[in-house]
Order: sequence, then structure tokens, then C-alpha cells
Amino acid sequence: MVEELLLMAVDSARQTGIRFADARIFRHHRLEHISVRNGEPEVMSYGDEPGVGIRVLGPGGWGFASSTLLTPASVRETARTAVALSRLARARKTEVPFLPESRTPREGSYETPVREDPFAVPLEEKLSLLTEAERRLHVAPAIKSAKAEFTAWQEDKEYLSSEGASYHSLITHVGSGLTANAISGGEAQRRSYPNSFGGDFAQAGFEFVRSLDLLEHAAECGREAVRVLKAPQAPEGTMNLVLGSSQVGLQVHESVGHATELDRILAYEAGFAGTSFVDAASRGKLRYGSPEMNIVADATIPGALGTFGWDDEGTPAKRVPLVTKGLLSGFLSSRETAARQGLTESGGTMRADGPLRMPLIRMTNINLLPGDHSFEELVEEARDGLYMETNVSWSIDDKRLNFQFGCEVGYTIKDGELGELVRNPLYSGMTPAFWGSLAATGDESTYHIWGLPNCGKGQPTQTMHVAHGAPAALFTGVRVRGAR
Repeated sequence: MVEELLLMAVDSARQTGIRFADARIFRHHRLEHISVRNGEPEVMSYGDEPGVGIRVLGPGGWGFASSTLLTPASVRETARTAVALSRLARARKTEVPFLPESRTPREGSYETPVREDPFAVPLEEKLSLLTEAERRLHVAPAIKSAKAEFTAWQEDKEYLSSEGASYHSLITHVGSGLTANAISGGEAQRRSYPNSFGGDFAQAGFEFVRSLDLLEHAAECGREAVRVLKAPQAPEGTMNLVLGSSQVGLQVHESVGHATELDRILAYEAGFAGTSFVDAASRGKLRYGSPEMNIVADATIPGALGTFGWDDEGTPAKRVPLVTKGLLSGFLSSRETAARQGLTESGGTMRADGPLRMPLIRMTNINLLPGDHSFEELVEEARDGLYMETNVSWSIDDKRLNFQFGCEVGYTIKDGELGELVRNPLYSGMTPAFWGSLAATGDESTYHIWGLPNCGKGQPTQTMHVAHGAPAALFTGVRVRGAR
């Protein structure tokens, strides 16, 4: 039935002047979220959004239409609407450039390897795990609020284009985490495990949640929140800075991932969080950072949130260098923006967060490649400065240039060794200068691929799942202070 509807959608869009059409049908687009706060279930939600999205490239530009009704009549009407909208797209005076997709394979299937279906695990078992983990966070009266949460997503999608590309994709994402909030004497502090903003996430089944060992880490998470309450304020000044893996991952996300999206660079995407300081002609010329900086976009990494078989315009997943030895070497691109830039192929990054939204250029797995320093060697090389881990706040301008990030905890570094715990550490800078100060990257023992399920872009806003592989890293001469 779905295959027939896809053919009907594309055939209905084959009209005079239409250069390209594709259709995505979601059998399922499922979300389950459970959270427990202070001993009680806070959220227990489940949703499923099947639907069809049809995209058409006409003489003047793109048309897109979608529907939640998967019937022949609705699919035909949706296709006709997309064609009509494409004929109204007259903003550009020249024909929209669009690369043919010549890479193979052009058809097939992709499925997340899952040992334990997260949607099949009994609700009582998941709720029991979260309730017990949340209980163990309450290690002292200062823990005034605590939370344990779990989330699972699944999309079951079929794709067909007028060029003949077709695939089936069944992708499952899961994640879980803990948060302890401590309050005393007018001071409030937070500690998270294994990461802030919901925890860590992967393309996997419920076995990934079990691997996080929430019960074993809960008490220590709570104790650290209490310890931070009593810690002195972070120092202020320009100093050497070692960042933990998860914070480096967020720095990559905000100051490299978004900045190298070619639709932002070309000012197609200027409404939500701005454009980019990167110039379209600067590939191979822009000194983005030090020679220690090597960043790739890689949609082929097993288990990562930004991994898939094909993107939402039929381009197979691939690995694209973005920064090589500190020089800008590539972009996150689509078939249209790649053609506009004179590139030979798309970066394969066009994705939508569901059937009812038009695909946009989105991050995949954007990774800072590891180096050869152990964590202890990074700290030793820093000599004197500060170590910071686990993001608590971020701010960056609409060109992805000026930024400030805060972390849950910091530790002073004295004579090449970690010193005392400090609270409210912040660091700030400008993107090229900051990455230019990258002195050393950690080795594989410091490296982790962090799942980020809340990357926002577009109007209406689309929330995409991406990932960032990052080692710990040493930066020199960074402006640091304590939040007040």
C-alpha cells in the first residue's frame, strides 16, 4: 500500500515544467517520553505521527505540501498542492541549480541494529528504573529537586524520487539521564549524569539505556551537586583551559556545525538563529583554527544519532571533511546549495524532523577527531588554568562568531595537576580566535560520541537529532570568569 502511494505521489507531480519530485511516507513517527521528579511521575507521553511529505522543484523554485492522511485521494491532492506552490515560487530570476544524484546505492534499506525494542519494554519496568534512580539522587537535604528521564523515538519511512531513487529506513533513537538540583543559603547548583539536557542518546535499543547504569551513578551525581554548593567561585582572567568531551562537543555544534551549513552561509536560512560568519568563497582559505583542529561530518558512524542510509533527497550517507588542519575544507550542503557553490556532489545533509516538514540542511555527526594526549597529559600541558565539564548555559550570536558558555563544574589546574572544585565557571571568545588557541586534543580514551536530540532550526522550527564525537581538549589564553 505504501509503495503504491509513493508512486501515486511522484506520478501526480510529473507535470510540464517540473524538474524533480520526491515523496516521503512515514508509517510511524513515534515518540515516548517518561520522567520522574521528586518521587512522582512527571511526564508519561506517547505519540505517533504518520504522514506524507511531497517536494517539487518547478520552473521558479520549490513547492512542498504534506498531509497526515495516507489515502489515495489525499496523496493526489497533496501532490497537486506541492506542484501549485512550486509554480508560485517566482522569487529567483534564474533557474534553481540542482545536482543530479549520481552516487550509489540509489536504493535499498537501512535499519538501526536493536537488541531490545524500547517500545516493547514494559512501561512498569521503565518507570521502576527511573523512580529508583531518581530516589538515589536524594543524598542530602540540600537536594531539593531531582529528575530521571527516558526518551525513545522511531521513524519508519519510505522514500521515492522522480529520478528513481528509493529506500526504506527504520531508525530508532533512545536516551536517558539524571539531574540533581541542590539549594542552600540562596545558592543553587545542578549536576547531571551522563550529560546535561536529558542525558546521553544513541541510535540503539533499550540496551543503551541499561548500559548507562543510572542506578550506579545516581548517588554520586547527587553528592557532586551538594559539593558544588560549597565550592568557591571560579577564578577570573585569561588562562589555559581544558574542556571535557561533552563541552567540546557542544562547542563544535554551535561554532562549527551551524556555521558550516551552506544554507546559512548563502543567507537562505536567516530567520532562526541567523546566518554565519563563514564566507561561501572561503573554502580552502579560511583559517578556522589551529593545525590541531580536524573536523568531519560523518553520517556513517554506527550507533550515532546523525547516522542514516540516505538523506531526505535521496543522497547516500557520506563522510565530508569540514575543517582540515585548521583550514575550512567543506560545507554541510544539499543538492541545490552544492550546485550553487560549484561543488561536484551534495554533502547529503538534507533532513526533515517528520513527514509534515520540508527538508533543510542539518548536521549529521560532526566530530572533532582525537589526538594523542591522555587527559592527564592535557592537564599537565596546561600547567596553570582551569578544567570545565558538562554544559549548563550557552549563548552565541547569529553569525556563530561571539559566544559564551557556562559549565556545571570546574577544577583549578595548578602545576599541571587538578586542584580544587569551583562553581559557576564561564568562558567566552570569538570562534576563529578560540579554535586558533587549540593546543592539543585528547586521545581515544577521552573521546565520546554524544547524542544531541534538540538541535533547532527553521521556521516553523524543526528539532533534529544530531551527534558530536569529541575528545577532551586544551585551549590557551581563554577568557574565563565565574557567573554571579
